[in-house]
Amino acid sequence: MLHVPGAAELLRTSLLHMSDSKTLAGWFTRNPAGRHLSERFVAGETLDSAIAAVRELNAGGIRASLDHLGEAVTNPAEAMKAADSYLVILDRLRETGVNSNVSLKLTQMGLDVSQMLCLENLLRVLDKAREVGNFVRIDMESSRHTEDTLRIFEHVWGRGYTNCGIVLQAYLYRTERDVEWAIELGCRVRLCKGAYAEPPSIAFPEKRDVDANYVRLARRLLDGGNFPAMATHDLRIIRQVAGWRPDPNSFEFQMLYGVRPDLQRQLVTLGWGMRAYVPFGSDWYAYFMRRLAERPANLLFFLSQLVHPNGQS
Repeated sequence: MLHVPGAAELLRTSLLHMSDSKTLAGWFTRNPAGRHLSERFVAGETLDSAIAAVRELNAGGIRASLDHLGEAVTNPAEAMKAADSYLVILDRLRETGVNSNVSLKLTQMGLDVSQMLCLENLLRVLDKAREVGNFVRIDMESSRHTEDTLRIFEHVWGRGYTNCGIVLQAYLYRTERDVEWAIELGCRVRLCKGAYAEPPSIAFPEKRDVDANYVRLARRLLDGGNFPAMATHDLRIIRQVAGWRPDPNSFEFQMLYGVRPDLQRQLVTLGWGMRAYVPFGSDWYAYFMRRLAERPANLLFFLSQLVHPNGQS
C-alpha cells in the first residue's frame, strides 16, 4: 500500500534532511542567535559547562550520560582526536565524582573511514572506562550503520567488554529480532523510537505504529532484559511502563537534556530511576536539528524564542 506522508511527517523529513547540510551547519553554528537557541538542548560547548550541567541534574536526583557531539567523521586524525576527548571526559568524571556515564557514536570513532580504525578507537575508550569504573553507551545512528554497529558491539562484548551497552530503535522493523539478540547476549539496551529519516521499506512510517512497537519491545526488555533504559518523553508510554509495576531498581527512564525537565523531576520524586542524555560541544547542529524534528513542541519553542527571546517555556 502506497504511503502518503502528512504535513507533520513532511516537516520532520525536511528538518532531518536539513540536519545533513554542511552549508546550513556552518551558517547556523557561526550565528550567535543559533548558538543561543541550541542552549536548551546542548549543555554548552566545553567539558566544564557539561560537568556543571551534570552536577545540577545530580542535585535533583537525575543521573547523566555525557555525549561529546560529533558524527560522520571522515578523517582518521579527527576520529582519533574524538576518542582522545572521551579519555579526558572519563578521567574528569572520575575526578569530579559526578554521576554520569558516556555515550558515543561509532561514526565519530571512524566507522565511515574503516571498521578497524573505529574498533581501535572504541577499545581505547572502553579500556579507559574499565580503568575508571565507568560505562559506555554506543549510540545508534541511521539504518545505514545499524548492522555494522551491532556487529562491532557484539565483537567487543565477546572480548569481555561488558562495561558497554547498545541503543535500539523502535521504528525499524528489524528491532524485534535485535531485542531478542540483545536479551540472549545479556547486554544493556537503551530503547528509543528513532530520530533519522528512514524509508517505509525498513521503518514504520506512522507514529502510532512506532509507538505500538515501542510498547511491545519495552515490555519484552523489562521481562527479559538486563537493566534496560526506556528512552521516551511520551507520557502515555511512561504511564504504561509504570503501570506494569516493574522493580524500579531493574531499569531506568532516560530523557534528553532540556526536554520535559519537569517530567524528569516528577518521575524522580515518584521513585523511578532517571538519566538525562547530556550533549555538549561545538558540533551541535545535526543533533539540534534532529531534536526539532522529533517533536512539534520543540520547533514551536524555538520559533517562540525568536519572537520573544526572554520568554518562558
